[in-house]
Amino acid sequence: MFDSLSERIEKVVKDIKGYGKINEDNIKEIMRDIRLAMLEADVSYKVVKEFTNRVKEKALGEEVQNKINPGDLFVKIIRDELVELLGKGEEISLENNSVIMLVGLQGSGKTTTAGKLALHLRKKHKKKTLLVACDVYRPAAIQQLKQIGKEIEVEVYEEGQGNPVTISQNALEHAKNNDFDIVIIDTAGRLHIDENLMNELTAINEVANPKEIILNIDSMIGQDAINVIEGFTEQLNITGAILTKMDGDTKGGVALSLRYLTSVPIKFIGVSEKMDGLEKFYPERIADRIMGMGDIATMVEKAQSAISEEDAKKLTTKMNSGKFDLNDFLLQMKQIKNLGPLENVLKMIPGASKMGLKNVNVDPRMLGRIEAIVLSMNDEERGNPSILKASRKKRIAKGSGTTVEEVNRLLKQFEQMKQMMKQMKNGKMPF
Repeated sequence: MFDSLSERIEKVVKDIKGYGKINEDNIKEIMRDIRLAMLEADVSYKVVKEFTNRVKEKALGEEVQNKINPGDLFVKIIRDELVELLGKGEEISLENNSVIMLVGLQGSGKTTTAGKLALHLRKKHKKKTLLVACDVYRPAAIQQLKQIGKEIEVEVYEEGQGNPVTISQNALEHAKNNDFDIVIIDTAGRLHIDENLMNELTAINEVANPKEIILNIDSMIGQDAINVIEGFTEQLNITGAILTKMDGDTKGGVALSLRYLTSVPIKFIGVSEKMDGLEKFYPERIADRIMGMGDIATMVEKAQSAISEEDAKKLTTKMNSGKFDLNDFLLQMKQIKNLGPLENVLKMIPGASKMGLKNVNVDPRMLGRIEAIVLSMNDEERGNPSILKASRKKRIAKGSGTTVEEVNRLLKQFEQMKQMMKQMKNGKMPF
């Protein structure tokens, strides 16, 4: 997400910080680099022009030129203007008895997003949510939603290939009688906007009276997303958008253009295919990622969702007491797997590009091999790895389908981690 744009902007930021003075000549050069970076990231030309003009105007202001370190203030101006471009982060309606109507073109990942949103509302906000299957045209759409509902433990209301308007009415009655807090209606899509689609969505809107009408957009369609939004907003009161597939081969420009050109706020972004791969949209955090400043807040949230408070306390106690063993190490590995692709997490560290972390590819099978090695040990060996001699290591390697070298490497990593924890406990940073 935003990788190419971020790399270009980071280079510009580095150059800016080297300037002892800001003047019209070097601002012109900087703005050219930023303009090219944004255009290559598929940001609308109109948006790029407005953005660069505003940054240039503020950078040439008296306040910047008279600062002792004008480069830092110039960087702040760029960051603030990015936040302005992205708009304000807006919450989705959490009122009880709310209806959320999910609309979008076919192929935008709408049904999967409906499940992700339902899971988010259940886990983050403790809402009892009902999914409603109103995509009665696409083959297997109903079955897909039922499968998703089963996976995330959320009830799905469906009536097969019935009338979507009638299904919506009956679903609302079912939700009322069974004390559901929020209803999410997964509507049908088309390959393009047509009169039949809009008439059906308008009819569902009239009977369901949704608190939110959320437009699901495939971010990989680039600036065509603006035309899609305008097509839907002509007929419906779109209250927000969800950008999907932001983890894929996307330039991210649509996120920078969408709010400015349409006034529709982005409420969530899809960051993985997993059901927990939905992130609330925070303009400040996105701007920080683009500027290469990292995203510690999202990292912390991911960690909190991956590890329970009870497990965190147990691990902290064991670390402080020096009793951290391979059982705890295994638990940590499982929690790391729950964070999602590690390369995406590493990119959120401030200064990731300087540390060479942006181009790191972590083989997910590596964590699987570590897990297999530890699980091939008996309880005594996990609790006291020092007893692992040559014969035991051979047995473990054979049982886990690995090599003795891999077993030795794991044990060495474990000892290094224990040593690092000991140093941190004594108030010394391990670097």
